[in-house]
Amino acid sequence: MNVRELGKAFAMAAVLLLGLLPGTPAVLADGTDAGHQRANTDPVPFMGPVPEAHCGSGDRTEGGLQGQTTPGERSSGDSKRGYNCNLQLVGRYPGEGAYSQDGPAYDGDCAYYATDRHTSTQQHHGVTVIDASDPQHPHPTAYLDDTAAALDPHETLQTNERRHLLVVAQHNGPDFAVYDTSDCRHPVLKADIKLPGSQAHMGNFAPDGLTYYVGQKNRGKGGSVYIVDLSDPSHPQQLPAWQYSGDGRPHEAELNPKGFEPGVPEGTRLYAGQPGLTGNTGSSIGPDGLVIEDVSDYQLRRPHPQIRIISKLFWKDQGQAEEMLPVTIKGHPYIISTDEDGGEGGVGGIRAACARGASPFGFAQIIDVADETKPKIVAKLMLQVSDPANCSKLADDPPDAGGKAPDYSGERCTADRPDNATMLACGYRAAGLRVFDIRDPYHPKEVAYWKPPAVGTEVLPASGSWKAGADRTVDRIAGWVRWVVAGNGKSHGHGNGAELQLWTVSDDNGFQILRFTDSFKQHDKALYEESLRGLEQVDKSAGS
Repeated sequence: MNVRELGKAFAMAAVLLLGLLPGTPAVLADGTDAGHQRANTDPVPFMGPVPEAHCGSGDRTEGGLQGQTTPGERSSGDSKRGYNCNLQLVGRYPGEGAYSQDGPAYDGDCAYYATDRHTSTQQHHGVTVIDASDPQHPHPTAYLDDTAAALDPHETLQTNERRHLLVVAQHNGPDFAVYDTSDCRHPVLKADIKLPGSQAHMGNFAPDGLTYYVGQKNRGKGGSVYIVDLSDPSHPQQLPAWQYSGDGRPHEAELNPKGFEPGVPEGTRLYAGQPGLTGNTGSSIGPDGLVIEDVSDYQLRRPHPQIRIISKLFWKDQGQAEEMLPVTIKGHPYIISTDEDGGEGGVGGIRAACARGASPFGFAQIIDVADETKPKIVAKLMLQVSDPANCSKLADDPPDAGGKAPDYSGERCTADRPDNATMLACGYRAAGLRVFDIRDPYHPKEVAYWKPPAVGTEVLPASGSWKAGADRTVDRIAGWVRWVVAGNGKSHGHGNGAELQLWTVSDDNGFQILRFTDSFKQHDKALYEESLRGLEQVDKSAGS
Protein backbone atom coordinates (compact mmCIF):
# COMPACT_ATOMS: atom_id res chain seq x y z
CA MET A 1 0.00 0.00 0.00
CA ASN A 2 1.53 3.38 -1.00
CA VAL A 3 1.39 6.52 1.16
CA ARG A 4 -1.64 7.96 -0.70
CA GLU A 5 -3.61 4.71 -0.28
CA LEU A 6 -2.63 4.52 3.39
CA GLY A 7 -3.82 8.07 3.99
CA LYS A 8 -7.14 7.36 2.27
CA ALA A 9 -7.68 4.21 4.34
CA PHE A 10 -6.91 6.13 7.55
CA ALA A 11 -9.38 8.87 6.55
CA MET A 12 -12.09 6.32 5.84
CA ALA A 13 -11.53 4.64 9.20
CA ALA A 14 -11.76 8.00 10.96
CA VAL A 15 -14.99 8.79 9.14
CA LEU A 16 -16.51 5.49 10.17
CA LEU A 17 -15.47 6.07 13.77
CA LEU A 18 -16.88 9.60 13.77
CA GLY A 19 -20.06 8.27 12.18
CA LEU A 20 -20.61 6.17 15.28
CA LEU A 21 -20.48 9.19 17.59
CA PRO A 22 -23.85 10.83 18.29
CA GLY A 23 -24.39 14.18 16.63
CA THR A 24 -21.30 13.91 14.42
CA PRO A 25 -21.92 14.27 10.66
CA ALA A 26 -19.86 11.66 8.83
CA VAL A 27 -18.20 12.89 5.63
CA LEU A 28 -16.51 10.49 3.24
CA ALA A 29 -13.07 11.16 1.79
CA ASP A 30 -14.64 12.15 -1.55
CA GLY A 31 -16.68 14.86 0.20
CA THR A 32 -20.04 13.11 0.24
CA ASP A 33 -22.20 12.83 3.33
CA ALA A 34 -22.04 9.29 4.69
CA GLY A 35 -25.47 9.74 6.21
CA HIS A 36 -26.85 10.48 2.75
CA GLN A 37 -25.71 7.02 1.65
CA ARG A 38 -27.38 5.19 4.51
CA ALA A 39 -30.70 3.86 3.25
CA ASN A 40 -33.82 4.90 5.12
CA THR A 41 -31.93 7.09 7.59
CA ASP A 42 -33.21 10.67 7.74
CA PRO A 43 -33.34 11.22 3.97
CA VAL A 44 -33.19 14.83 2.86
CA PRO A 45 -36.41 16.20 1.30
CA PHE A 46 -36.13 16.99 -2.41
CA MET A 47 -37.20 20.52 -3.27
CA GLY A 48 -37.02 20.48 -7.09
CA PRO A 49 -37.14 21.16 -9.92
CA VAL A 50 -37.23 17.48 -10.76
CA PRO A 51 -34.76 16.02 -13.31
CA GLU A 52 -36.01 16.28 -16.89
CA ALA A 53 -37.26 13.22 -18.75
CA HIS A 54 -34.97 11.32 -21.11
CA CYS A 55 -36.93 11.59 -24.36
CA GLY A 56 -36.75 9.33 -27.40
CA SER A 57 -35.12 10.38 -30.66
CA GLY A 58 -38.48 10.40 -32.44
CA ASP A 59 -40.20 12.62 -29.87
CA ARG A 60 -41.16 16.21 -30.59
CA THR A 61 -39.83 17.94 -27.46
CA GLU A 62 -40.49 21.34 -25.94
CA GLY A 63 -37.70 23.85 -26.54
CA GLY A 64 -37.77 26.13 -23.51
CA LEU A 65 -37.75 25.62 -19.78
CA GLN A 66 -39.16 22.31 -18.58
CA GLY A 67 -42.94 22.73 -18.99
CA GLN A 68 -42.81 25.93 -21.03
CA THR A 69 -44.14 26.54 -24.51
CA THR A 70 -41.94 29.45 -25.53
CA PRO A 71 -43.21 32.70 -27.07
CA GLY A 72 -41.44 31.74 -30.30
CA GLU A 73 -43.11 28.32 -30.42
CA ARG A 74 -46.49 29.97 -29.87
CA SER A 75 -46.15 32.88 -32.31
CA SER A 76 -44.67 30.77 -35.13
CA GLY A 77 -47.48 28.19 -35.06
CA ASP A 78 -45.06 25.47 -33.97
CA SER A 79 -47.22 24.70 -30.91
CA LYS A 80 -50.05 23.64 -33.24
CA ARG A 81 -48.15 20.40 -33.76
CA GLY A 82 -47.96 19.69 -30.04
CA TYR A 83 -45.06 18.24 -28.05
CA ASN A 84 -44.40 14.80 -26.66
CA CYS A 85 -41.82 12.88 -24.70
CA ASN A 86 -42.21 9.09 -24.34
CA LEU A 87 -45.99 9.31 -24.94
CA GLN A 88 -47.90 9.14 -28.20
CA LEU A 89 -51.52 9.44 -29.23
CA VAL A 90 -53.60 6.28 -29.78
CA GLY A 91 -57.02 7.85 -30.38
CA ARG A 92 -59.17 10.82 -29.45
CA TYR A 93 -62.63 12.34 -29.53
CA PRO A 94 -62.44 16.16 -29.58
CA GLY A 95 -66.17 16.87 -29.54
CA GLU A 96 -66.95 20.51 -28.82
CA GLY A 97 -64.22 20.85 -26.21
CA ALA A 98 -64.36 20.48 -22.43
CA TYR A 99 -63.60 22.04 -19.09
CA SER A 100 -60.74 19.65 -18.45
CA GLN A 101 -60.99 20.03 -14.68
CA ASP A 102 -64.67 18.97 -14.69
CA GLY A 103 -63.74 15.36 -13.99
CA PRO A 104 -62.94 13.46 -16.04
CA ALA A 105 -64.39 10.44 -14.24
CA TYR A 106 -64.28 6.81 -15.28
CA ASP A 107 -66.06 3.46 -14.95
CA GLY A 108 -65.19 0.32 -16.88
CA ASP A 109 -64.57 1.13 -20.54
CA CYS A 110 -66.17 4.56 -20.22
CA ALA A 111 -65.08 8.10 -19.52
CA TYR A 112 -67.20 11.07 -18.44
CA TYR A 113 -66.30 14.73 -18.86
CA ALA A 114 -68.24 17.96 -18.54
CA THR A 115 -68.33 21.63 -19.37
CA ASP A 116 -69.44 24.69 -17.43
CA ARG A 117 -70.89 26.17 -20.61
CA HIS A 118 -74.58 25.98 -21.52
CA THR A 119 -75.15 28.12 -24.59
CA SER A 120 -77.12 28.01 -27.84
CA THR A 121 -73.85 27.65 -29.79
CA GLN A 122 -73.35 24.09 -28.51
CA GLN A 123 -74.82 21.04 -30.17
CA HIS A 124 -74.66 19.03 -26.94
CA HIS A 125 -74.82 20.07 -23.29
CA GLY A 126 -74.01 18.49 -19.95
CA VAL A 127 -71.78 15.48 -19.29
CA THR A 128 -70.35 13.67 -22.32
CA VAL A 129 -70.23 9.85 -22.04
CA ILE A 130 -67.39 8.20 -24.00
CA ASP A 131 -67.10 4.53 -24.95
CA ALA A 132 -63.33 3.88 -25.05
CA SER A 133 -63.43 0.11 -25.47
CA ASP A 134 -61.73 0.60 -28.86
CA PRO A 135 -58.85 2.94 -27.93
CA GLN A 136 -58.26 4.00 -31.52
CA HIS A 137 -61.88 5.05 -31.99
CA PRO A 138 -63.38 6.42 -28.76
CA HIS A 139 -66.85 7.83 -29.36
CA PRO A 140 -69.78 9.36 -27.45
CA THR A 141 -72.74 7.19 -26.49
CA ALA A 142 -74.81 9.62 -24.39
CA TYR A 143 -75.04 13.14 -23.00
CA LEU A 144 -76.29 13.65 -19.45
CA ASP A 145 -78.37 16.81 -19.80
CA ASP A 146 -81.48 15.96 -17.80
CA THR A 147 -80.56 17.66 -14.50
CA ALA A 148 -79.33 21.11 -13.51
CA ALA A 149 -76.33 19.46 -11.82
CA ALA A 150 -75.26 17.59 -14.98
CA LEU A 151 -75.59 20.75 -17.08
CA ASP A 152 -73.17 22.63 -14.81
CA PRO A 153 -71.27 20.30 -12.43
CA HIS A 154 -67.93 22.09 -12.41
CA GLU A 155 -65.52 19.96 -10.33
CA THR A 156 -68.10 17.76 -8.62
CA LEU A 157 -68.23 15.11 -11.38
CA GLN A 158 -67.13 11.85 -9.70
CA THR A 159 -67.69 8.11 -10.09
CA ASN A 160 -67.47 5.25 -7.61
CA GLU A 161 -66.63 2.04 -9.45
CA ARG A 162 -67.39 -0.19 -6.48
CA ARG A 163 -71.07 0.77 -6.65
CA HIS A 164 -71.19 1.97 -10.28
CA LEU A 165 -72.44 5.42 -9.33
CA LEU A 166 -71.87 8.82 -10.90
CA VAL A 167 -72.60 11.98 -8.92
CA VAL A 168 -72.84 15.61 -10.00
CA ALA A 169 -73.72 18.67 -7.91
CA GLN A 170 -74.78 22.00 -9.37
CA HIS A 171 -72.03 24.61 -9.58
CA ASN A 172 -72.92 27.41 -7.15
CA GLY A 173 -76.38 25.89 -6.79
CA PRO A 174 -78.41 23.34 -4.79
CA ASP A 175 -79.12 20.57 -7.31
CA PHE A 176 -77.61 17.12 -6.64
CA ALA A 177 -78.02 14.13 -8.98
CA VAL A 178 -77.07 10.45 -8.86
CA TYR A 179 -76.71 8.19 -11.91
CA ASP A 180 -76.32 4.41 -12.14
CA THR A 181 -73.38 3.43 -14.38
CA SER A 182 -73.92 -0.35 -14.35
CA ASP A 183 -74.16 0.06 -18.13
CA CYS A 184 -71.35 2.57 -18.31
CA ARG A 185 -72.26 3.67 -21.83
CA HIS A 186 -75.81 4.65 -20.85
CA PRO A 187 -76.00 5.99 -17.26
CA VAL A 188 -79.47 5.99 -15.72
CA LEU A 189 -80.71 8.79 -13.47
CA LYS A 190 -81.49 7.39 -10.00
CA ALA A 191 -82.19 10.57 -8.05
CA ASP A 192 -82.31 14.35 -8.41
CA ILE A 193 -82.65 16.28 -5.14
CA LYS A 194 -81.99 19.73 -3.72
CA LEU A 195 -79.47 20.55 -0.99
CA PRO A 196 -80.90 23.80 0.40
CA GLY A 197 -78.25 26.48 0.71
CA SER A 198 -75.57 24.50 -1.13
CA GLN A 199 -73.34 26.31 -3.61
CA ALA A 200 -71.30 23.39 -4.86
CA HIS A 201 -67.79 23.76 -6.23
CA MET A 202 -66.06 20.40 -5.89
CA GLY A 203 -66.88 17.04 -4.31
CA ASN A 204 -65.84 13.46 -3.71
CA PHE A 205 -67.01 10.03 -2.60
CA ALA A 206 -65.88 8.14 0.46
CA PRO A 207 -64.11 5.00 -0.85
CA ASP A 208 -67.08 2.72 -0.09
CA GLY A 209 -69.38 4.91 -2.20
CA LEU A 210 -71.86 5.37 0.65
CA THR A 211 -71.10 9.04 1.37
CA TYR A 212 -70.46 12.06 -0.83
CA TYR A 213 -68.82 15.28 0.40
CA VAL A 214 -69.80 18.48 -1.44
CA GLY A 215 -67.23 21.27 -1.19
CA GLN A 216 -68.63 24.79 -1.42
CA LYS A 217 -68.03 28.04 -3.27
CA ASN A 218 -67.08 29.74 0.00
CA ARG A 219 -63.86 28.27 1.36
CA GLY A 220 -63.23 31.32 3.53
CA LYS A 221 -64.03 31.82 7.21
CA GLY A 222 -67.28 30.13 8.08
CA GLY A 223 -67.13 27.89 5.02
CA SER A 224 -69.04 24.61 5.02
CA VAL A 225 -69.09 21.13 3.57
CA TYR A 226 -72.38 19.41 2.65
CA ILE A 227 -72.57 15.64 3.17
CA VAL A 228 -74.96 13.18 1.47
CA ASP A 229 -75.80 9.59 2.48
CA LEU A 230 -75.93 7.39 -0.64
CA SER A 231 -76.75 4.09 1.06
CA ASP A 232 -79.86 4.04 -1.12
CA PRO A 233 -78.81 5.88 -4.31
CA SER A 234 -82.44 6.18 -5.36
CA HIS A 235 -83.19 8.11 -2.17
CA PRO A 236 -80.09 10.09 -1.14
CA GLN A 237 -80.35 11.73 2.26
CA GLN A 238 -78.63 14.92 3.29
CA LEU A 239 -76.69 14.56 6.55
CA PRO A 240 -76.08 17.59 8.78
CA ALA A 241 -73.83 20.08 7.01
CA TRP A 242 -70.61 20.99 8.81
CA GLN A 243 -69.54 24.61 9.17
CA TYR A 244 -65.89 25.28 9.99
CA SER A 245 -65.17 27.80 12.69
CA GLY A 246 -61.52 27.87 11.67
CA ASP A 247 -59.21 25.82 9.44
CA GLY A 248 -60.23 22.74 7.52
CA ARG A 249 -62.37 24.25 4.74
CA PRO A 250 -61.81 21.96 1.75
CA HIS A 251 -61.22 23.10 -1.79
CA GLU A 252 -61.00 19.41 -2.61
CA ALA A 253 -61.70 16.48 -0.28
CA GLU A 254 -60.00 13.08 -0.49
CA LEU A 255 -60.68 10.27 1.97
CA ASN A 256 -58.53 7.42 3.23
CA PRO A 257 -58.88 4.07 1.46
CA LYS A 258 -58.85 0.75 3.31
CA GLY A 259 -55.47 -0.05 4.84
CA PHE A 260 -53.96 3.36 4.12
CA GLU A 261 -53.32 4.04 7.79
CA PRO A 262 -53.03 0.89 9.92
CA GLY A 263 -55.87 0.69 12.41
CA VAL A 264 -57.79 3.58 10.85
CA PRO A 265 -61.08 2.48 9.19
CA GLU A 266 -61.52 3.58 5.58
CA GLY A 267 -63.44 6.76 4.96
CA THR A 268 -62.82 8.17 8.45
CA ARG A 269 -60.09 10.65 7.42
CA LEU A 270 -60.71 13.59 5.15
CA TYR A 271 -57.63 15.17 3.57
CA ALA A 272 -58.63 18.74 2.84
CA GLY A 273 -56.79 21.04 0.48
CA GLN A 274 -57.45 24.40 2.13
CA PRO A 275 -56.86 27.17 -0.43
CA GLY A 276 -55.04 30.41 0.19
CA LEU A 277 -53.51 33.12 -1.98
CA THR A 278 -51.01 35.80 -1.04
CA GLY A 279 -52.92 38.93 -0.10
CA ASN A 280 -56.31 37.36 -0.78
CA THR A 281 -59.08 38.20 1.69
CA GLY A 282 -61.96 36.53 -0.14
CA SER A 283 -62.90 32.88 -0.32
CA SER A 284 -59.30 31.66 -0.67
CA ILE A 285 -58.15 33.26 2.54
CA GLY A 286 -56.04 30.27 3.63
CA PRO A 287 -53.65 29.56 5.14
CA ASP A 288 -52.76 27.37 2.19
CA GLY A 289 -52.11 23.65 2.61
CA LEU A 290 -53.21 20.33 4.05
CA VAL A 291 -55.64 19.78 6.92
CA ILE A 292 -56.22 16.19 8.12
CA GLU A 293 -59.70 15.75 9.60
CA ASP A 294 -61.45 12.98 11.50
CA VAL A 295 -64.84 12.39 9.86
CA SER A 296 -65.62 9.15 11.72
CA ASP A 297 -68.92 10.53 12.98
CA TYR A 298 -70.20 10.88 9.41
CA GLN A 299 -68.74 7.63 8.11
CA LEU A 300 -70.21 5.66 11.03
CA ARG A 301 -73.50 7.61 10.99
CA ARG A 302 -73.27 8.73 14.58
CA PRO A 303 -75.89 11.14 15.90
CA HIS A 304 -74.93 14.83 16.04
CA PRO A 305 -71.80 14.30 13.88
CA GLN A 306 -68.77 16.53 14.21
CA ILE A 307 -65.53 16.94 12.28
CA ARG A 308 -62.33 17.11 14.32
CA ILE A 309 -58.97 18.48 13.19
CA ILE A 310 -56.06 16.04 13.57
CA SER A 311 -53.23 18.11 12.08
CA LYS A 312 -52.33 20.92 9.70
CA LEU A 313 -49.45 21.54 7.31
CA PHE A 314 -49.33 24.92 5.56
CA TRP A 315 -46.95 26.50 3.04
CA LYS A 316 -46.49 29.97 1.55
CA ASP A 317 -44.69 29.39 -1.75
CA GLN A 318 -47.84 28.45 -3.72
CA GLY A 319 -51.58 29.10 -3.67
CA GLN A 320 -55.02 27.53 -4.04
CA ALA A 321 -54.25 24.13 -2.52
CA GLU A 322 -56.50 21.57 -4.15
CA GLU A 323 -55.93 17.82 -4.39
CA MET A 324 -54.70 15.76 -1.42
CA LEU A 325 -54.40 12.27 -2.92
CA PRO A 326 -53.59 9.35 -0.56
CA VAL A 327 -51.16 6.76 -1.98
CA THR A 328 -48.69 4.27 -0.55
CA ILE A 329 -45.17 3.84 -1.90
CA LYS A 330 -43.44 0.65 -0.83
CA GLY A 331 -46.13 0.30 1.85
CA HIS A 332 -45.56 3.78 3.31
CA PRO A 333 -48.46 6.31 3.34
CA TYR A 334 -48.11 9.62 1.53
CA ILE A 335 -50.36 12.44 0.35
CA ILE A 336 -49.84 13.92 -3.12
CA SER A 337 -50.82 17.59 -2.91
CA THR A 338 -51.38 20.06 -5.72
CA ASP A 339 -51.79 23.83 -5.86
CA GLU A 340 -53.64 25.25 -8.84
CA ASP A 341 -51.88 28.61 -8.49
CA GLY A 342 -48.40 29.77 -7.73
CA GLY A 343 -47.32 33.17 -6.55
CA GLU A 344 -48.67 34.71 -9.76
CA GLY A 345 -52.22 34.11 -8.48
CA GLY A 346 -51.67 36.43 -5.52
CA VAL A 347 -51.73 40.21 -5.24
CA GLY A 348 -49.46 41.87 -7.81
CA GLY A 349 -49.34 38.88 -10.17
CA ILE A 350 -46.18 37.24 -11.42
CA ARG A 351 -43.87 40.23 -10.95
CA ALA A 352 -44.79 40.49 -7.29
CA ALA A 353 -44.28 36.73 -6.96
CA CYS A 354 -40.79 37.07 -8.48
CA ALA A 355 -39.96 39.92 -6.10
CA ARG A 356 -40.85 37.92 -3.00
CA GLY A 357 -39.10 34.75 -4.21
CA ALA A 358 -42.26 32.67 -4.63
CA SER A 359 -42.85 29.99 -7.22
CA PRO A 360 -44.64 31.59 -10.18
CA PHE A 361 -46.77 28.46 -10.70
CA GLY A 362 -48.18 25.73 -8.49
CA PHE A 363 -46.86 22.18 -8.43
CA ALA A 364 -47.39 18.79 -6.80
CA GLN A 365 -45.74 17.70 -3.56
CA ILE A 366 -45.21 14.39 -1.77
CA ILE A 367 -46.14 14.52 1.93
CA ASP A 368 -45.26 11.79 4.44
CA VAL A 369 -48.26 11.05 6.69
CA ALA A 370 -47.02 7.94 8.50
CA ASP A 371 -47.58 10.03 11.63
CA GLU A 372 -50.85 11.76 10.79
CA THR A 373 -50.29 14.23 13.61
CA LYS A 374 -47.02 15.42 12.03
CA PRO A 375 -47.26 15.43 8.21
CA LYS A 376 -44.07 16.52 6.45
CA ILE A 377 -43.14 17.42 2.88
CA VAL A 378 -40.50 15.07 1.45
CA ALA A 379 -40.42 16.22 -2.19
CA LYS A 380 -41.64 18.98 -4.47
CA LEU A 381 -42.52 17.90 -8.01
CA MET A 382 -41.52 21.28 -9.34
CA LEU A 383 -40.90 21.87 -13.05
CA GLN A 384 -38.37 24.44 -14.21
CA VAL A 385 -41.29 26.81 -14.91
CA SER A 386 -42.22 26.51 -11.22
CA ASP A 387 -38.73 27.31 -9.92
CA PRO A 388 -38.52 30.76 -8.27
CA ALA A 389 -35.08 31.11 -9.88
CA ASN A 390 -36.76 31.16 -13.31
CA CYS A 391 -39.63 33.45 -12.38
CA SER A 392 -38.26 36.56 -14.13
CA LYS A 393 -37.73 34.57 -17.35
CA LEU A 394 -41.49 34.02 -17.59
CA ALA A 395 -42.73 37.43 -16.43
CA ASP A 396 -42.94 38.85 -19.97
CA ASP A 397 -44.59 35.87 -21.69
CA PRO A 398 -47.31 37.20 -24.04
CA PRO A 399 -50.96 36.52 -23.21
CA ASP A 400 -53.00 33.69 -24.67
CA ALA A 401 -56.71 33.55 -25.48
CA GLY A 402 -57.88 34.39 -21.97
CA GLY A 403 -55.81 37.56 -21.80
CA LYS A 404 -53.23 35.93 -19.50
CA ALA A 405 -49.91 34.28 -20.14
CA PRO A 406 -49.96 30.45 -20.08
CA ASP A 407 -50.54 28.99 -16.61
CA TYR A 408 -48.25 26.06 -15.88
CA SER A 409 -49.65 25.14 -12.47
CA GLY A 410 -50.27 21.52 -11.53
CA GLU A 411 -53.94 20.92 -10.74
CA ARG A 412 -54.51 17.18 -10.26
CA CYS A 413 -52.48 13.97 -10.13
CA THR A 414 -53.34 10.27 -10.41
CA ALA A 415 -51.07 7.42 -9.34
CA ASP A 416 -50.81 4.31 -11.48
CA ARG A 417 -52.32 2.49 -8.49
CA PRO A 418 -53.19 3.65 -4.97
CA ASP A 419 -51.14 0.92 -3.24
CA ASN A 420 -47.41 0.70 -3.93
CA ALA A 421 -47.54 3.41 -6.57
CA THR A 422 -44.63 3.68 -8.98
CA MET A 423 -45.67 6.45 -11.38
CA LEU A 424 -47.73 9.60 -11.09
CA ALA A 425 -49.51 11.39 -13.96
CA CYS A 426 -50.37 15.04 -13.34
CA GLY A 427 -52.30 17.66 -15.28
CA TYR A 428 -50.02 20.73 -15.23
CA ARG A 429 -52.45 22.89 -17.21
CA ALA A 430 -50.55 24.58 -20.10
CA ALA A 431 -47.54 22.36 -19.37
CA GLY A 432 -49.71 19.40 -20.33
CA LEU A 433 -49.71 15.94 -18.83
CA ARG A 434 -46.49 15.23 -16.89
CA VAL A 435 -45.52 11.75 -15.70
CA PHE A 436 -43.16 11.17 -12.77
CA ASP A 437 -41.27 8.19 -11.38
CA ILE A 438 -42.03 8.23 -7.63
CA ARG A 439 -40.58 4.88 -6.58
CA ASP A 440 -38.13 6.84 -4.47
CA PRO A 441 -40.43 9.53 -3.01
CA TYR A 442 -37.43 11.58 -1.84
CA HIS A 443 -35.97 11.66 -5.35
CA PRO A 444 -38.81 11.85 -7.90
CA LYS A 445 -38.00 12.44 -11.55
CA GLU A 446 -39.96 13.23 -14.67
CA VAL A 447 -40.16 10.43 -17.25
CA ALA A 448 -42.71 11.59 -19.86
CA TYR A 449 -45.01 14.40 -20.98
CA TRP A 450 -47.78 15.13 -23.47
CA LYS A 451 -48.71 18.63 -24.62
CA PRO A 452 -51.68 18.48 -27.02
CA PRO A 453 -51.53 20.57 -30.18
CA ALA A 454 -52.82 24.12 -29.98
CA VAL A 455 -55.98 24.61 -32.05
CA GLY A 456 -55.74 28.31 -32.90
CA THR A 457 -59.12 29.85 -33.74
CA GLU A 458 -61.04 26.55 -34.07
CA VAL A 459 -64.62 26.94 -32.82
CA LEU A 460 -65.11 24.77 -29.72
CA PRO A 461 -67.90 26.40 -27.69
CA ALA A 462 -67.76 23.86 -24.82
CA SER A 463 -64.03 24.39 -24.25
CA GLY A 464 -62.93 26.15 -21.09
CA SER A 465 -60.27 27.93 -23.17
CA TRP A 466 -62.43 29.01 -26.13
CA LYS A 467 -63.33 32.59 -26.89
CA ALA A 468 -64.80 33.64 -30.23
CA GLY A 469 -62.02 34.73 -32.57
CA ALA A 470 -59.24 34.13 -30.06
CA ASP A 471 -56.06 32.35 -31.17
CA ARG A 472 -55.21 29.64 -28.64
CA THR A 473 -51.50 28.85 -28.73
CA VAL A 474 -51.54 26.25 -25.92
CA ASP A 475 -54.04 23.67 -24.65
CA ARG A 476 -54.83 22.84 -21.03
CA ILE A 477 -54.99 19.58 -19.05
CA ALA A 478 -56.27 20.02 -15.49
CA GLY A 479 -58.24 16.88 -14.59
CA TRP A 480 -57.77 13.31 -13.45
CA VAL A 481 -55.98 10.75 -15.58
CA ARG A 482 -56.93 7.08 -15.84
CA TRP A 483 -54.23 4.40 -15.96
CA VAL A 484 -55.37 1.46 -18.11
CA VAL A 485 -54.01 -1.96 -19.04
CA ALA A 486 -54.96 -2.47 -22.70
CA GLY A 487 -54.36 -5.27 -25.18
CA ASN A 488 -53.99 -8.95 -24.34
CA GLY A 489 -57.57 -9.56 -25.43
CA LYS A 490 -58.97 -6.68 -23.35
CA SER A 491 -59.03 -4.11 -26.13
CA HIS A 492 -57.40 -3.17 -29.40
CA GLY A 493 -53.99 -2.25 -28.07
CA HIS A 494 -50.73 -2.03 -30.01
CA GLY A 495 -49.07 -5.41 -30.54
CA ASN A 496 -50.15 -8.71 -29.08
CA GLY A 497 -49.37 -8.16 -25.41
CA ALA A 498 -50.76 -5.92 -22.72
CA GLU A 499 -49.62 -2.32 -22.52
CA LEU A 500 -50.09 0.74 -20.34
CA GLN A 501 -52.34 3.50 -21.61
CA LEU A 502 -53.35 6.85 -20.17
CA TRP A 503 -56.78 8.41 -20.66
CA THR A 504 -57.03 12.17 -20.31
CA VAL A 505 -59.06 15.22 -21.37
CA SER A 506 -57.85 18.65 -22.45
CA ASP A 507 -59.91 21.78 -23.04
CA ASP A 508 -59.47 21.97 -26.81
CA ASN A 509 -58.55 18.42 -27.83
CA GLY A 510 -61.20 16.66 -25.78
CA PHE A 511 -60.82 13.00 -24.78
CA GLN A 512 -57.47 11.40 -25.63
CA ILE A 513 -55.87 7.97 -25.18
CA LEU A 514 -52.08 7.80 -24.97
CA ARG A 515 -49.53 5.02 -24.87
CA PHE A 516 -45.88 4.91 -23.80
CA THR A 517 -43.48 4.78 -26.74
CA ASP A 518 -41.42 1.72 -27.56
CA SER A 519 -38.21 3.64 -26.86
CA PHE A 520 -39.46 4.42 -23.33
CA LYS A 521 -40.29 0.75 -22.76
CA GLN A 522 -36.69 -0.08 -23.63
CA HIS A 523 -34.97 2.79 -21.84
CA ASP A 524 -37.12 2.57 -18.67
CA LYS A 525 -37.97 -1.11 -18.90
CA ALA A 526 -37.90 -1.87 -15.17
CA LEU A 527 -40.18 1.07 -14.29
CA TYR A 528 -42.62 0.33 -17.12
CA GLU A 529 -42.90 -3.38 -16.39
CA GLU A 530 -43.27 -2.84 -12.64
CA SER A 531 -46.14 -0.42 -13.24
CA LEU A 532 -47.77 -2.70 -15.81
CA ARG A 533 -47.57 -5.78 -13.55
CA GLY A 534 -48.96 -3.82 -10.63
CA LEU A 535 -51.94 -2.56 -12.64
CA GLU A 536 -52.64 -6.05 -13.94
CA GLN A 537 -52.82 -7.26 -10.33
CA VAL A 538 -55.22 -4.44 -9.48
CA ASP A 539 -57.43 -5.47 -12.40
CA LYS A 540 -57.40 -9.12 -11.30
CA SER A 541 -58.29 -8.18 -7.72
CA ALA A 542 -61.14 -5.94 -8.89
CA GLY A 543 -62.51 -8.71 -11.07
CA SER A 544 -62.30 -11.45 -8.45
